[in-house]
Amino acid sequence: MQHADKHTLIIGAGLTGLATAHILRDQDIPATVLDASDRVAWNWRQRHPALRLNIHRKFAALPGKPAPRSDGAYLKRDTLIQHLEDYAYDLRDCIEAGVIVSGIERTPNGWRVVAGSRSFEAPHVVVATGRDRTPHIPAWRGLERFEGDVIHAANVGKISQFDGKKVLVVGAGNSGGDVLNHLARNNPKDVRISVRYGPAIVPQRVFGFPLHRAANLFAAMPLWIVDPAFALTQRLFFGDLKKYGLTSHSMGGGTRLATDGTAFAIDDGFVAAIKSGRFKVVGEITEFWTDRVSFDCFCSFDPDVVICATGYKTALEPLLGGFDVLNDTGIPRYPMGEPVPGLPGLWFNGFRPEFQGYFHSAAKGARRIAAGILEDTRTVSRVQASPQRKLAA
Repeated sequence: MQHADKHTLIIGAGLTGLATAHILRDQDIPATVLDASDRVAWNWRQRHPALRLNIHRKFAALPGKPAPRSDGAYLKRDTLIQHLEDYAYDLRDCIEAGVIVSGIERTPNGWRVVAGSRSFEAPHVVVATGRDRTPHIPAWRGLERFEGDVIHAANVGKISQFDGKKVLVVGAGNSGGDVLNHLARNNPKDVRISVRYGPAIVPQRVFGFPLHRAANLFAAMPLWIVDPAFALTQRLFFGDLKKYGLTSHSMGGGTRLATDGTAFAIDDGFVAAIKSGRFKVVGEITEFWTDRVSFDCFCSFDPDVVICATGYKTALEPLLGGFDVLNDTGIPRYPMGEPVPGLPGLWFNGFRPEFQGYFHSAAKGARRIAAGILEDTRTVSRVQASPQRKLAA
């Protein structure tokens, strides 16, 4: 193992870990990337085959590698996987696959990463395992007695398998909207959507223009302008959705993205299905029974399958719970390359969503980390040289 003063360990070989490794390499910072999987883009391979990114290809570029143009504005799942595989191939000499990290510890000279019987040490560690590491299904009352299928949106598979079935989709945010868009293009027998609050919804295209192409503009605008602008866009394109059961959250869409990471729902057909009556909105789940689900709107539904678009957990508490660096939902408090006070050499990247998407934020965080490591190296060099200058004097 390398022991250079600025050597870095990166945990996670997803898009954020790979982008970080590339930028560090460009700055002559040696790095080793540790990943639990033996295949690149493992989590993307679990998603349904018809999935497309909701971000424009301009913002799906990786540092030093633009996104493919073959799919038009929005990359298909398999194109994205190939995009990441090609990128990882260029970094293959620094990736160690099949390494399941079980602990992170401080040492006198930096950090130790424990993986079973193996350990790795370096002055710097970057945690790049992502916000969407572990699919989360809430512990609803009675869930264990329900006899239908319950799956997370991350593992939904081919949407056509739900043709002729009664489907309950829980959540209508970014991932729920994606599932609903695909269901709208297929033939399920009956679809109900359980929501606590209606999502902030935007059309995928505005008069043919891919809306996400303007993400830099949205990011530059203050939230007090962004929130009403998107609310107005939703009203102009979709009308009053409250009468269909989609109430508004007290926070605007931009504010929710900035504060708790809740992304906009992108409409590509599901709103029309709601307005036509094909899909029906119900309230929040109160209880599961053997053959049905009840809601706080005093109604129930007997689905064949429940698709949970209920978000993800970082699963970082076992690794980092003792360092007081996570908020109460498990998200790092310094999520995108900011120095962690009191814990020099510990970095996080890929845990804050932005309007431009995770590819953009991964590169942004990686550049911060590279600058921080170089500054730390310069500081160490000055400290080591200081006694020699005094002796010479």
